[in-house]
Amino acid sequence: MRSAAVPAFDTSIWRVLGNPLVGSESGSETGAPLHGLTVAVKDLYDVAGFAVGAGSPEYLREQSVATESAPALRSLLGAGASVRGIAQTDEFAYSIAGANVHYGTPPNPRVPDGLPGGSSSGPAAAVALGHADIGLGTDTAGSIRVPASYQGLWGLRSTQDAVNRSGLLPLAPRFDAVGWLTRTPDVLRAAVVASVEPHLQRIAPQRYAVAASVVFGLEDDVQAEFLGAASRLPVDLVDVGDVTALFQAFRTVQAAEAWQIHGGWVRAHPGALGPDVAARFAGASQVTGSADRAARGVLAVARERLDHILNDRVLLLPSTASTAPRRDSDPATLDRSRSATLALTCLAAIGGYPALSAPLLSVGGGPLGLCLVGPRFSDLALVDAAVELATALG
Repeated sequence: MRSAAVPAFDTSIWRVLGNPLVGSESGSETGAPLHGLTVAVKDLYDVAGFAVGAGSPEYLREQSVATESAPALRSLLGAGASVRGIAQTDEFAYSIAGANVHYGTPPNPRVPDGLPGGSSSGPAAAVALGHADIGLGTDTAGSIRVPASYQGLWGLRSTQDAVNRSGLLPLAPRFDAVGWLTRTPDVLRAAVVASVEPHLQRIAPQRYAVAASVVFGLEDDVQAEFLGAASRLPVDLVDVGDVTALFQAFRTVQAAEAWQIHGGWVRAHPGALGPDVAARFAGASQVTGSADRAARGVLAVARERLDHILNDRVLLLPSTASTAPRRDSDPATLDRSRSATLALTCLAAIGGYPALSAPLLSVGGGPLGLCLVGPRFSDLALVDAAVELATALG
C-alpha cells in the first residue's frame, strides 16, 4: 500500500515534513525492494541536513545539523525508500504513553479517544494514518511494541546490535534497539531484509511457549483474549520468573543509564521537561551504584533463564497489558497501566531479543497486539511466523 498525498502539517505527528524530505539513494530503480515507500523517522535519528530534537524544543535549539544520516536510515534509503518527514517522540524516548507537552499528543486512528502509545508515537501515527509506509523508531522498554499494539500495527523490535545504532540518540544503551512500524507484514519484512545482514538471520523455533506468571497477572479481559488465541496453538507452559521483580530490576538499570547519559543536560535545564518525564529523571538521579549493580545481577540471572527458554521456543504474550488507555485517564491509572505493560515488554529488552507485535487480538473493540519474542537474530523469522499465526488464528 502506497502513502496518501502529503498530509496536512500536524505538529503532534511531525517535526519536519517534506515530499520527500530526503530522497531515495537507489534513484529511480523500480526493482528496489522499498521503491516508492516512505519513512517517518523518529526524532532521535540523524537525518542529513537536520538536527535531532528528541521531543524537546530546548534540546533541539542546542543541537548541530547532522552531516549524514544514521546507518539504520541509510539502509532503508538504499533499498529504495524516501523520507517523508521527521516524526515526534516522547521527550528523550523516556515514556510509552505517546504524549508530549510541547508538541501535543498524536492521534490514534484506531481508538480516537485513546493514547497513541510512545515513545515512537509520531512514526506510529503517521503510519496508521497512511501518511508514511514505514515508521523508523526505537524500542528500549517497548516503544515500538506499545504503539503497534495500541494502533493495530505491525511492529518489530530488532535484536539488539543487529542494526547499527550509530547516529541514534541513546536512552539506555544496555536495552536500546532499532525498530520498525508498518501496516502490513510484507512491508515490515522488506524493511528487515534491507536492514539486517543475511548472515545474522537465524530460523525461529517451531515451538511456542506461554509464561504462567505473565498469564496470571493479566486483567480478565486481556487474559481471556490471549488464552483464547494460545489455546488454539501447541504451546509449552514455562517459568520466566517473577515479572514484577524483573521489571523493577530493569527499571533501575534503565534509569541509571538514562541519568548517566542525559542527567547533565537535565540538571542544566530545569523546567525544560514535561512533569512525567521530569519525575522519571528525578527518580533516575537517585539510583545508587549499589542498587544498579544489584539490579544488573538480577537481570543476568533472568537472561540465562530466558536464553534457555528461547533456545527452542518462541515466547507468546500480549504486547501490552491493555488496549490504548483513554487520553483523559488520571495519572494514577496511567501509571498502573504503564507498569503493567512494562512488566511484559521488559522481557525482550532484558536479553536483547527481537520482539514482534502483530495485530492479531482485540479487546472491547480496541486492537491488542500478540507479541512473539524469539531468540536473538530471529527477526525475519518472527515476521514469517506471525503471518502463519495470523492464518492459524483466522
